[in-house]
Amino acid sequence: MRIALVTDYYLPTLGGVQTAVRSLAEALTSAGHDVTVFCPDDPAGPWHGPAAGHDPVAEHDPATGQGPAAAHDPATGHDPATGQDPAAAHGPAAAHGSATPPGPAVVGLPVARAFRPDGYPFAWSPRRVRAALRRAFTDRGVEVVHTHSEMFAALGGIRAAQDLGLPVVHTMHGRIDVYTRNVLPLPAVTTVLLARLHAAQVDHRGIRVGADTPYTRTRTARRMWRVMLAQSRASDHVLVPSQHFADKLVDRGVRTPVSVLTNGIEPAVLDTIGPARERTRRPDEPLRVLWVGRLSPEKRPEVLVEAARSFPPGTVVDVLGDGVSRAAVARAAVGGPVTLHGSTPHPQVLEAMRRAHVLVSSSSGFDNQPMVMLEAVATGLPVVHCDPDLAEVVPAGGGFTTPTPDAAGIVATVRHLHDDPAALTAASRALVEARGRVEQRVDDLVDVYASVLRPSRTT
Repeated sequence: MRIALVTDYYLPTLGGVQTAVRSLAEALTSAGHDVTVFCPDDPAGPWHGPAAGHDPVAEHDPATGQGPAAAHDPATGHDPATGQDPAAAHGPAAAHGSATPPGPAVVGLPVARAFRPDGYPFAWSPRRVRAALRRAFTDRGVEVVHTHSEMFAALGGIRAAQDLGLPVVHTMHGRIDVYTRNVLPLPAVTTVLLARLHAAQVDHRGIRVGADTPYTRTRTARRMWRVMLAQSRASDHVLVPSQHFADKLVDRGVRTPVSVLTNGIEPAVLDTIGPARERTRRPDEPLRVLWVGRLSPEKRPEVLVEAARSFPPGTVVDVLGDGVSRAAVARAAVGGPVTLHGSTPHPQVLEAMRRAHVLVSSSSGFDNQPMVMLEAVATGLPVVHCDPDLAEVVPAGGGFTTPTPDAAGIVATVRHLHDDPAALTAASRALVEARGRVEQRVDDLVDVYASVLRPSRTT
């Protein structure tokens, strides 16, 4: 099956969506499918580099990394001299040499030159992105379009699919109502613009969101829920990694078929992790606490930093990640037991997990199914989480929900694990035994793809 995965977030930026899409792309490719990842073009991407001879507006041969350096027409997003698409196709061999095993192709989409919200390249303009995707889908014989975000790469994917009569599967990875409230400047104003831009691509007419739940009480929240509902309505099937978020979507009015399909970790990463290790801690050994994620308000890293000041003496706290809250978190951490490591390459994140005794997830009311929690499970690392909804992510016996979602709740749970090393070991043992649960599987996903395929396109 020829599959297009379209996302606004991909490598080299770090995050749960990026990790999930990479895992899915590699697993589908390993299963014999022809997979292309379409994402905003980023000069820092792993498919770029001096050896690749990258030209961001010309299509490259994945085997050689070469391509014409012809003039780019910004009005059409098309190379008038060669007829090639500015969405530059890249293969792993272009960045890493011919010894790299074949993997999913990556196609960079047109981006805004000077606008990188929260550090991410921004697919723009909608007309250029749509045109680039329409040509690429046609040239590659794409049969199914699978979108993974609610911004303009994904919206271009929906419009191009509509132009070509292709089915669309959409994965709802997260709560954009919470994300926009915490990250966008003046969200009461900027979400109006965002919603209007979204509505110009995907019809919002007739969608009503009630104010009868805690998460839709504000006008800004309801505006973003309309975005999620509109994108769901424009898709043929909606996938959600967690039951708790699927229930909210259906409750708010999603009528498109919804399936809960967990994310997973691809075999290559599991091989890098190696066998899961049961954690033990001697009474005189410092408890090693790890936090991994985007330093952004919706992730609440400052709650972990506040809690750390009351952890048992000698506790070591490492925070891996970067983001808009980096400066504020750094100020709050002064004089405490927290070490901020900044943006950290994925292999080093996995190594830190192998060394730690416990992972803390401080987010509450935002996360869907954090990939970092799945990686913790794969390493045998017990998880402390503030959000009761996230209990479904961790195999039974391997996690601890804090009694309250605040710093005091984290302190109470960490103290318990510090004072009772046997509880830590028992939780780790449960994760070691359940490791197989987090391996990426694609059979159910391929069944969803098959269910939405137009009969004339089935191969």
